[in-house]
Parts: sequence; C-alpha cells; structure tokens
Amino acid sequence: MLVKTTEPFYFPGNETGCLLIHGFTGAPTEMRPLGEFLAEKGFSVLGIRLAGHGTRIEDMNRVTWQDWSNSVLDGWHLLQPNTSRVFIIGLSMGGVLALYHASFLPVAGVISLSAPYEMEPDPRLKILPLYAKIIPYTSKEKSDWQDPHANEDHFSYDKYPTKALIQLIHLLAAMRASLSAITVPALLVHSKKDIGVPYHNLEKIARELGTPDENVQKLLLENSGHVVTRDLDKSLVFQTAHQFIQNVLESRS
Repeated sequence: MLVKTTEPFYFPGNETGCLLIHGFTGAPTEMRPLGEFLAEKGFSVLGIRLAGHGTRIEDMNRVTWQDWSNSVLDGWHLLQPNTSRVFIIGLSMGGVLALYHASFLPVAGVISLSAPYEMEPDPRLKILPLYAKIIPYTSKEKSDWQDPHANEDHFSYDKYPTKALIQLIHLLAAMRASLSAITVPALLVHSKKDIGVPYHNLEKIARELGTPDENVQKLLLENSGHVVTRDLDKSLVFQTAHQFIQNVLESRS
C-alpha cells in the first residue's frame, strides 16, 4: 500500500522536462520542494517513486537495483511525449541513478545531489551477504539535519534493509563503470556537513566524468546535511539548479 504522503508528482509545463529521483529509503517528498520550484519556472516536472519505496520497509528487500533503474526509465518514457529535452536530477542514490542513466539516455544535462561514489569503508560490508540472510534490517547513522524543522514531514524508512544495501552496492558499481560515458553538462552538489556521504565523493565522481571540465559545475554547501533539497541551503540549491538548466538551454539555442 502506498503511503499517501509518498505519492509521485507531476507538474505540466513547457517543453523542457525535469525528471526528479529521490534517495535510498526515501520518497518523492524529499524532491517535491525542488520540483515545485522548477515548475514555477515553467518546466515540466515529474518526481518518481522508486520500486520498494514509500510503502513498507519489507518491500525494499524484494527489489533489485534493476527495478530502481526501471522506475527511472518508466519516468523517462512518461516525460518524453510532452517534452523535447529532459534534465535528470537525483538526490543521494537518486543522484547515482541520474548519473548512471545519463550515460546512455539522451538527456540534456544531469544534476547529482549528495551522491555517493562508493560505500564508505566498513568491515561489516564483507559479511553483508551473509548478514542479510539473517538480519533483514540495520540501524541508520545519526541524523545530520541542520534545520531542526526540515524533517517534520519528511518520509524515510527508519532502518536500512540489508538486502537492498547489497543492491545499492551493485548499483554503485554500475554507476562507476558508466561515468566515463557521460558527456553532457553536469552539476554536482554536496554539503560539507553531510555525515552519511562525505563530500569527498563529489570529487571522485567529477574526476571520472567524461564531460569536459568546463561543462562540469560544482557546488559545495556549508549549512546543510545530506538531504540538501530540504535543509538550510535549499534555496541556493534550487537557484543553482535553475541557472544550470538555463545555461545549458542557452548554449544549445
């Protein structure tokens, strides 16, 4: 059953589409503020819900990373008929999916927010396949919200599904292998106060992109945690994303 507050959203607009992808254990709600902002600028905006998300936590342990990819492709095909160009935008694992799909879909540009390059070193990862057979869920790290009110209506499962973590590792490997094939303009955003995905991940991604350096824009935030679309720097994130899109559109005209 879909939780009401986790529903996908669509705002019709002009021929420039924005495909928004939420993060691991999250829901479209974490992308909705950005989606509303971009819709106000006139763009057609679709915020998808990834398979296994926004329902029950046990659903995540039943899906594969290819199911998440198919969710993105479904969104892509929904946007295509009413747009002539699409920007793909993702947060955290959504950023990973955005980068991966930018390597083979004809997107106009890609925006990656708080995306990991790889899992942080942890000796428990070596035994995760065995651990996941016994323990279905594991606790999350400490919250890093800088705005104490930002998560009041934010939906996320309260634990990590262990089988889904294995799928995330596979997805990260697929993304890393695809980075050199990305040639479109890219905006990479990360916060220095991100606890779960430290900001050094941004540089690792940037180094391997096939996009020319002059077409890679980076934004390091000072006052946000991991969910940059809802924290203290959100206005800066929104404005930078909008300006990035505008710059790409102007360069293509």
